[in-house]
Formats: sequence, C-alpha cells, structure tokens
Amino acid sequence: MLDVRKLVLLRELAIRGTIAAAAEALSFSPSAVSQQLSALERETGVELLRKAGRRVQLTPQAEVLVAATAELLDTLERADVAMQASLGEVTGTIRVAVFQSAALTLMPAALRAMTEAHPGLRIEMAQQEPGQALSDTWAREFDVVLGEEYPAHSAPWLSGLERHDLTSDAVQLALPAEAESPHPLASLDDARTMPWVMEPLGTASRHFAEQLCRVAGFEPDVRYETADLQTQIRLIETGNAVGFMPELVWSGRPTTCRILTPPGAPRRTIFTAHRASASGSPAIAALRGALEASAAAWRASTMVPDAAGASTRASAAAGVSPQVSDAL
Repeated sequence: MLDVRKLVLLRELAIRGTIAAAAEALSFSPSAVSQQLSALERETGVELLRKAGRRVQLTPQAEVLVAATAELLDTLERADVAMQASLGEVTGTIRVAVFQSAALTLMPAALRAMTEAHPGLRIEMAQQEPGQALSDTWAREFDVVLGEEYPAHSAPWLSGLERHDLTSDAVQLALPAEAESPHPLASLDDARTMPWVMEPLGTASRHFAEQLCRVAGFEPDVRYETADLQTQIRLIETGNAVGFMPELVWSGRPTTCRILTPPGAPRRTIFTAHRASASGSPAIAALRGALEASAAAWRASTMVPDAAGASTRASAAAGVSPQVSDAL
C-alpha cells in the first residue's frame, strides 16, 4: 500500500511547483522532500519526476497519483467533519485567512464570541492577500478564508471551494482635510493632480482603483504603494496623497479625511469560503455565524435615524468625519 504522507508531498510539489516551495509549505527541508519522493518512486516502481532545467516535472503517472490524493484528502476531511459533528461540543483547531480591514473590524467581535461560546475551539488567524488566501485554502493551508471582491473584478475561483457572501461595503474616495490639502480638492476629477496611494500591483483593489481613475479620464500618479491601509490613511490625512478606501476601514476610527462617494457608488463584496469537503463542520458553521453577527453589528453602527425616524447609512456613525458627499 502506498504511503499517504509521501503522496501528500507529491501533491504539494504539484501545487507549489518546486521542491523548495513544497518543503517550505510543509516545514520540511528540501533534501527530506527529495528523499521521500525518491522512496515513493521505488514503492510505485514507476518514474514520477523528470528534470526540466532547474525544476522537476510530474509524469502522467504522478498526475494520476496527485488526483487520487486530492480525493483521498477530501474523504478524510469529510470523515473528520462527521466525527466532529457527532460530539456534543465544538472543539479542535481551524485556521482562518483574512484581509486587513476585516481583521480590524469583523474578526475581533467574532473571535470574542467564539471564545465565549466555544472555549474548546482554537482559532488561528493570519492576514493574507485575498487571492492568495483562496489558493492556500484550496491547498489546505487554511480552513476558512474571509475574502473580498471588487465590482467587475471577480475573485479567483477554484474547484472544490464553497463560497458564501457575508456583507458589502462602499468603496469611497478619501481626500485630505481642507487645512491639509495642498490645493482645493472637491471631486475625483480634482484628485487627478494629486499623488495617489494604492495597494501593490497585482491586487484586486489596485486594479479596481486604477480602472476607476481611467474611466474618469486620467491615469493616477501612484507614488506610494503599501498593503497597510493604516499607512495609507495617514498619508491621506497629512495631505501627502489621496486614495480609495473601503468603508469597513473607518469602523471605530475617527479621521480628518473628507470622504466622497465615487461615480456609480461602487461596493465591495465580502465573503467566506472553505473547502466543500468541510461542509457541515461545526467549527466552520459556528465561525460563520459569529461573523454574520459581527457584520450585522457593523451595519447597524453605520445606520443613523433621519428626521423622519428612518435609518440611513452614514459614515459619520462609524466615527468618520461627517464631510461625506458624492464625487462629481
């Protein structure tokens, strides 16, 4: 019978592309991975890897084993989910990948609720770029991903992942306060003359922001590039830049920024995803419920009653400067 641990190494090699990357993902040394794969070749009696320059290439026989290993891991995960569901309490460990604004706003309340309701469950969280996080969840590095999707920019989709939309938030143009602005700024068109701060190239938010500027008729002068939204906000508050910010980032954070609604009032979708083989997991279901409650509380905090008693959304309710208007 084939060794499952060696098959998992072969699958990791197929996913990561190099022995070094597979070794890093599994916390092994490259030499240990090479030895185990050589042992698997001896066990099967067929060639599984061929040299292709400095890399290795899987043979058709190796691809057969990789596909079978994926099915085997799905079966084992379904068995584990069924066993966990038979217990009277939610226990174990789940690994969650999140993006920054969700880590700041949605996760703290959800983690607190999970600790109180399910003390036997350990939750490990890591901040990760959403596109990479989806790939890593598919590859079994994480169990749940809290992801984002911008308008006209679909998030990567991988077979075997199950997605559930959680909430949405507005994408807003953040401008410096009038006292900090180097010259008058009142619209997206005015912002064409300013330096911009954006996330790194290749991210969904960067692509969306650049496209929004191009539709408005200009190429943004991106002088500052950082994935840290708190750094972006400070650059804007101090008059050094302008940028697009998701509404979620303002929760509980006062700011001197002026917040404008861009043309079309774009909104970002926030969702959770996990492997389909983990459907029915009590831990994942509990976390999903806690995130739904956290998202509902956030939405309620951004709604303020108008003069007639109806509720309307206002960024000022989340601690943001009340200077909110439509970008012309």
